[in-house]
Amino acid sequence: MFARTVTRLPKLIQGLRRASYSTSTEAIGFIGLGQMGFHMAKHLQAKSTLPFVVYDADPSAIARFTTETNARAATSPGDLASQTSVIITALPESSHVQAVYTGCTGILSGLRKDTLCIDSSTIDPSVSIDVSQRVNSAGGRAVDAPISGGIMGAQAATLTFMVGCETEHDFGRTKEHLEKMGKNVVRCGGLGAGQAAKICNNLLLAISMIGTAEAMNLGVRLGLDPAVLASIVNTSSGRCWASDTANPVPGVIESAPSTNKYRGGFKTRLMLKDLGLASNAAKDTKTPLVLGALAENIYRLMAHNPELAEQDFSSVYKWLTNSHKD
Repeated sequence: MFARTVTRLPKLIQGLRRASYSTSTEAIGFIGLGQMGFHMAKHLQAKSTLPFVVYDADPSAIARFTTETNARAATSPGDLASQTSVIITALPESSHVQAVYTGCTGILSGLRKDTLCIDSSTIDPSVSIDVSQRVNSAGGRAVDAPISGGIMGAQAATLTFMVGCETEHDFGRTKEHLEKMGKNVVRCGGLGAGQAAKICNNLLLAISMIGTAEAMNLGVRLGLDPAVLASIVNTSSGRCWASDTANPVPGVIESAPSTNKYRGGFKTRLMLKDLGLASNAAKDTKTPLVLGALAENIYRLMAHNPELAEQDFSSVYKWLTNSHKD
């Protein structure tokens, strides 16, 4: 009996240390180490002095992050919550956010009092508000802070965060951390306001990307050099992010996903998801979406193609040139 107790002492001590750590020490937790989240977390970890804990549904993402940094790995969202005082989540869809926060091993199962929960996912505003209210009811402080700037912005820490929260105090706590991952942090209003701003932005982004692709395609067919046309557009009234930063024509902008075979950007299927969110919001508010509906239909057609669905949404240029050659 004594020998068995002695052999269990290291595990008991480790458990006591962890319990002490999780209830008395400030730390940052990050959930969602995807194409965006991985870079965001790297910047946040490098610029923070607090201990850093990560979790992802993909074990290889956790292994890569903890190998490249001194971060610790959590075994579940709830485990991460029990060890941290600030949590940032960056997840693909509404269902993922609901599962990570409210699932049986979700954040709420281990949430500590006054933990700041910042969700940077782009999801349905109604889902965001519901999850935020659950966090607040459980003793935490919820903030929605979706992002704009794409993978290039995540890599360069130049993202824009659109923040929805209940108080200025919550915004101040949030801004301290978001500024380590981006250059613009804007409070849009109360809970859900950040999500509302984000879906409006992405609605416009989808429309402008299609317009840029159409204009570039027409110019090329008229015999113009795409680089020359882009330089004219970008010093004229047609200039937009889709033309000067993520130009859809391969080779025009070296850092654009189009030049990298449309890899490493914002996937077509995710843009379709965001357009669906905008469409639902428009129906709820009885707001007409004329160009938005056309854009959604175009990206729906593209998403039926398995290759285009996984490529950057600027591949609409590729779709136009391949689908309408004659």
